[in-house]
Amino acid sequence: MELLSNETISLRAPEPEDLELLYHWENNPEWWGLGNTLAPYSRYLLKEYIAESHRDLFDLKQLRLMIDYRPTGATVGMLDLYDFEPHHRRAGVGILIDPVYQKNGLATEALGLLIRYAFSFLKLRQLYVHIPVGNEASKALFTRCGFTVTGILTDWIATEDGYSDVLVMQRINK
Repeated sequence: MELLSNETISLRAPEPEDLELLYHWENNPEWWGLGNTLAPYSRYLLKEYIAESHRDLFDLKQLRLMIDYRPTGATVGMLDLYDFEPHHRRAGVGILIDPVYQKNGLATEALGLLIRYAFSFLKLRQLYVHIPVGNEASKALFTRCGFTVTGILTDWIATEDGYSDVLVMQRINK
């Protein structure tokens, strides 16, 4: 199969047709605590983001890939490489699967494709992720994909109940 696809999943660059999906996903306040979003994104800003997505990882220091479910053609989520550091050959990873498509193994397949792309084509040395300690689903996903816990960031993110610790998980390309 191709580098960014298998029998089930295909990863691709954002297209203008993705605007409404991105608007819906990026503006869901339930997910803002998992990243650093503090306010909604406008359609205009997301349209500009899509228009700039042709610029490469070395230029933007981030890369977003949409996740398509090949049997139906539905876009089921997105993956991000962020905080790309070319000198140290590392990047952070973020993933979102629409709740309608969760618990079907699609996140595992998509993350597997991203890892293969990052390590074989981009020649990255390591990928890392920050996961709130209570996010069992994300911990399980990244563990299945070969990431290990390498540290804890104490009181790292603000929550409704105060502060939460965050696990640092890494996968090293040996």
